[in-house]
Amino acid sequence: MLLDRLKSRLPSPAAWHSLGLIGKAAAALLGIWLLVILVLGVYWNAEPEPFSVQDATTQKLAGARPVAGAATAASLIMAAETLLDKPGGFLSNDVAPPGVLMDNIPNWEFGVLVQVRDLARAFRENFSRSQSQSTEDEDLVIVEPQFNFSNDSWLFPPSEGEYRRAIAAMESYVQRIADSDIEDAQFYARADNLARWLVNVESRLGSLSQRLSASVGQLQMNTDTAGEPAAVQSTQVPGQRVVRTPWLQIDDVFYEARGATWALLHFLQAVEVDFESVLRDKNALVSVRQIIRELEASQRTVFSPVILNGGGFGLFANHSLVMANYVSRANAAIIDLRELLQQG
Repeated sequence: MLLDRLKSRLPSPAAWHSLGLIGKAAAALLGIWLLVILVLGVYWNAEPEPFSVQDATTQKLAGARPVAGAATAASLIMAAETLLDKPGGFLSNDVAPPGVLMDNIPNWEFGVLVQVRDLARAFRENFSRSQSQSTEDEDLVIVEPQFNFSNDSWLFPPSEGEYRRAIAAMESYVQRIADSDIEDAQFYARADNLARWLVNVESRLGSLSQRLSASVGQLQMNTDTAGEPAAVQSTQVPGQRVVRTPWLQIDDVFYEARGATWALLHFLQAVEVDFESVLRDKNALVSVRQIIRELEASQRTVFSPVILNGGGFGLFANHSLVMANYVSRANAAIIDLRELLQQG
């Protein structure tokens, strides 16, 4: 009796067949979903190509007259738009696959974003003001804090919305400086303004160079207070220490550097246009072009599917050290350029 009752409660052969079909369909759908995620991940993982600063300037001026500052502002806008409109959109705040599983492009995005933030600050504090007591531009007051919004906010509000607000304000600024009837919107192409921005660029590239070089570990002497006997620091550190980038962060630092140099490549190309008369007067035009050449070299195609971390003179390549070479050379040239700009 008990056995008969148990048999009666078991699914019939037809039901078992239906369950098998449902399982196969679910497995097929899962396989298709994983394949789509894989294809999208590969497609979204491609770094954006460099854009033409001249074309970007023409587009953002929308028929208005070319003016000083238009190329630099347009390059900033186009770099920010590339972050948001490239394949996959802005990935740093994704919460679903494949974006949430990716780290190369999000680190590339962060490298670009840091440079965009620094240039936006230079616009607000230096390029748009004739002196320290000048009034801040009404659009740039919006641009700088909006670009400094957190890059990993998915909702309430999303990062993309805040950055688009900054882009809209920057586009308004471009139209205002191109309008000859508007006198309260200005861009001052001066040597001292450019030199102040380059100080920040030096700091960023110097840090990236050290982090890239530390991929294989370095024994560094403590030079924190070198050159100033009376200098002190809050916490004492050993006279020498080994600096090494954690293994899981090597590709993160590499792609952050790729993003930073990609953005700087366009910004320096724009500077060559907007500050041409200043650079010629300081005999510094060749220096800018040398920096651009080093930055272009840093954007060469990476053919390896993974970022290798071989020894400096080992059998395998070390992509971080190669990138550090280009970053260091660009940084050295920027230091020389700043010194030329500061000469009378």
